[in-house]
Amino acid sequence: MSKTQTKEMINIGVIGAGGRMGRMLIEAVQDNPQTSLSAAIEREGSSLIGADAGEVAAIERLNIKIVDDLVSVIDDIDVLIDFSLPDATEQNMQTCAEHKVAMVIGTTGFNEQQEQVLTEASKHIPIVYAGNYSTGVNLSLKLLGMAAKAFGNEADVEVIEAHHKHKIDAPSGTAYMMAQAVAEARGQNLKEVAVYGREGQTGERESGTIGIHAVRGGEIVGDHTVMFIADGEVVEITHRARARMTFAAGAVRATTWVIQQKAGQYNMQDVLGLNE
Repeated sequence: MSKTQTKEMINIGVIGAGGRMGRMLIEAVQDNPQTSLSAAIEREGSSLIGADAGEVAAIERLNIKIVDDLVSVIDDIDVLIDFSLPDATEQNMQTCAEHKVAMVIGTTGFNEQQEQVLTEASKHIPIVYAGNYSTGVNLSLKLLGMAAKAFGNEADVEVIEAHHKHKIDAPSGTAYMMAQAVAEARGQNLKEVAVYGREGQTGERESGTIGIHAVRGGEIVGDHTVMFIADGEVVEITHRARARMTFAAGAVRATTWVIQQKAGQYNMQDVLGLNE
């Protein structure tokens, strides 16, 4: 279990403290009565190094300066929240595993090597790793599994996601989660049945495949729709995010749960009790 299991207040570190998500995470940490910001970390060379984290988040002065070195503040942290980039998160997982600091990870786009680092780190510390921390999305995942089992391969499945123009990876981590929920419920390996977009002479749709499509534009926070297309009917399960604070609050909720767990890899459905 994590080193502060018995503490009333959980000390939280936030990676990417000056970014859009980082600022919301800081606000969400301070809004939760069980958590308090103890460290804020930015990339080396950021103009925000030395600035007060609370002022950067536009809430209140917290007397916590943003630093560029996780190791320098690791002893002040009970749980690290990391919504950064795969290469940075890979290094942060190794640091947290070495120092026995629990993690809540929202970084998407891991390659196979980074997935292995995650698996290895979770042998030493508890880690919640999810592509989406909203309650609604994780409830949707539960419903998708139910629908996939009911339809089987009788329905064609298409996953369509839309995000803001600033998002740098595609498809989204949530789209992968949704496609994976369908594939697992149907006893499939997603890597073998996923089809990413279509162009040219594609031929007839192969039964059992799962289409995954990404839309980018404007300031869309995050829209996801999964279509189950049968011969005589269509069922759509849709989730639309309207505020990023939903994700931030969910991630902070996960910190209050993960601090009580033994070493291992968990997801947001574990946090919400949907896997019970």
